[in-house]
Amino acid sequence: MRVTPETVRDEHARIRDRAPVVVPILNDTRDRLGELFGTEVDGVDEGTYRREVDAVFADGEVGVNVAGYAAVLRDLDVADDYPGFVVDEVLGRELAATIAGGQPLSLLAQATFHFADVHVDRDATADLDEAGAGTAGADDLDAALAAGFQTRLPGWAWREGENRFAVDFDDRSPPTR
Repeated sequence: MRVTPETVRDEHARIRDRAPVVVPILNDTRDRLGELFGTEVDGVDEGTYRREVDAVFADGEVGVNVAGYAAVLRDLDVADDYPGFVVDEVLGRELAATIAGGQPLSLLAQATFHFADVHVDRDATADLDEAGAGTAGADDLDAALAAGFQTRLPGWAWREGENRFAVDFDDRSPPTR
C-alpha cells in the first residue's frame, strides 16, 4: 500500500461519508456506557461527527495515520475469518486511540473499541457500496471510528468544566507540607 496526500484526502471523504453508519454505533456505545456508569451522555449528530473528522484530518500527522489504519482495515480479510485472527482487533484499537488523541483519551478509546466492536452488526458494515464491505476488518473499522470519535467529542460530564487535579500556576504561595 502506498499512502499519498491524495490517499489521505480520499480516506477523509470515505470516513466522513460513513456518518450514517458510524454515528448510530457511536451513540449506541455512549448509551450503553452511560447506562453501565449511571450517567447521561450527550448524543452526537452527523454534522458534529463530520466536523470532527475534518478536525482530525486537518492535522496531517494524525490524518495520514488514520488514513493508513482505515485503509488497511477496509481491505483486511482472512480465509475462514477466525480462529486466532487478531490483527483486525489490534488495528481497530490503534485507530480508535489515534483518533481520540493522547493519554488518557487514547487508552479510553482502545477500551471503548472492544466494547463497541462486540455490539457492531457485521451486516451493517456492508450497507454502503464501497470496497471492503464485508471483510474481516470492516466491522472493526466502524467500531474504531465510533470509539475514537465518541471518546474525543464532548458529552461526558466528567470531561466538562475544570479538572480538580489541575495545578493553578497563578497561585504563588509556598507549598504546604
